[in-house]
Amino acid sequence: MAELATIARPYAEALFESCRGDAAGTQSWLDTIAAAAQTPQLLQFAANPKVSAAEVFKLVTSVLPQALSERGANFVRTVIDNGRLAALPEVAAQFRDLANAQSGRSDAQIYSAFPIEGGELAQLKTVLEKRFGRQLETQVHVDPELIGGVRVVVGDEVLDTSVRARLQQMKAALTA
Repeated sequence: MAELATIARPYAEALFESCRGDAAGTQSWLDTIAAAAQTPQLLQFAANPKVSAAEVFKLVTSVLPQALSERGANFVRTVIDNGRLAALPEVAAQFRDLANAQSGRSDAQIYSAFPIEGGELAQLKTVLEKRFGRQLETQVHVDPELIGGVRVVVGDEVLDTSVRARLQQMKAALTA
């Protein structure tokens, strides 16, 4: 079977091209549906040969707080009709990458030993945007194993200023 990334790419590109003016709105409903598509129960339901594509569509779109546009509904129907429901999380990720590339933004995953909120997060975001040279959409994750400091992942770049990383560097230096 082909890689999910390979399967998802044409869907993400087609959706991105069709919704140029409303990438943020599209990303919103796409993320919601992609999250639902990760549940094993939904995938099992969709794989049942006794269940029609219309029933799967109705169930998938029921997780949305509002009705889909005609374009969005057609996209979801196409994905379901082609048996690619499992690829929706990857479609959402690739769609986000395309939207970020167009707007000059990137997603930043910030891992910290302690919660970061409010003004502290705003200051960190400003420093990181200077460091990476682009606007960042931040998401904070608490990881107590870091002991202190932060670890930031932006695309394939990693900035690790955590205490754990420094201790590992010291260990490597001492054992070398």
